[in-house]
Amino acid sequence: MNKSEKVDFVVRTLEELYPEVPVPLDHKDPYTLLIAVLLSAQCTDERVNKVTPGLFAVADNPYDMANVPIEEIKRIIRPCGLSPMKSKGISGLSKILVEQYGAKVPNDMSALESLPAVGHKTASVVISQAFGVPAFPVDTHIHRLIYRWGLSNGKNVQQTEKDCKRLFDEELWNKLHLQIIFFGREYCPARGHEPNHCPICTHIGRAPMFKNHDLKPPKK
Repeated sequence: MNKSEKVDFVVRTLEELYPEVPVPLDHKDPYTLLIAVLLSAQCTDERVNKVTPGLFAVADNPYDMANVPIEEIKRIIRPCGLSPMKSKGISGLSKILVEQYGAKVPNDMSALESLPAVGHKTASVVISQAFGVPAFPVDTHIHRLIYRWGLSNGKNVQQTEKDCKRLFDEELWNKLHLQIIFFGREYCPARGHEPNHCPICTHIGRAPMFKNHDLKPPKK
């Protein structure tokens, strides 16, 4: 298959397997999604979903969160890891949202990326899943699969994101990013991958994998 044929096959296969895809992080609005995505940095979605109910029971909006002591936030979110940085980020961005945005999460990438502890990946997820603005969030998992499928030779997530946006139609981005995540978990994991049992790798081949040390985790 050439690259265009691979792209078409990936899109068709993912649509057949995952015609409907939920956002894997539990949330009720843009603010709770923002906090959940922030917490997911170097943490599993499953663990985040176990922690956020306790956090949101204390505060589930910028007004209330801005008044919660950082130490209390840190105590609640400790199971997610990186709690000192994440708790300061949650507190800081909540105060900024209250002071500068009327307690509303902005639907603007540059504004989101300017918030404490919010990187490009987090902003991309929020802008796409909370507001429906086309974005293609690429984390290390998506980076791995796109490389494995021979669709990008990107050495980092930034280059892979550019390649994905060039290869896939814009109207597919928001859903496709979630489809790839679910597919990777079910059929195409980093370890113990069975290419002969993978609905995509079986048909389009499999690129040699990069070394773990070649890929640095991005700032989310």
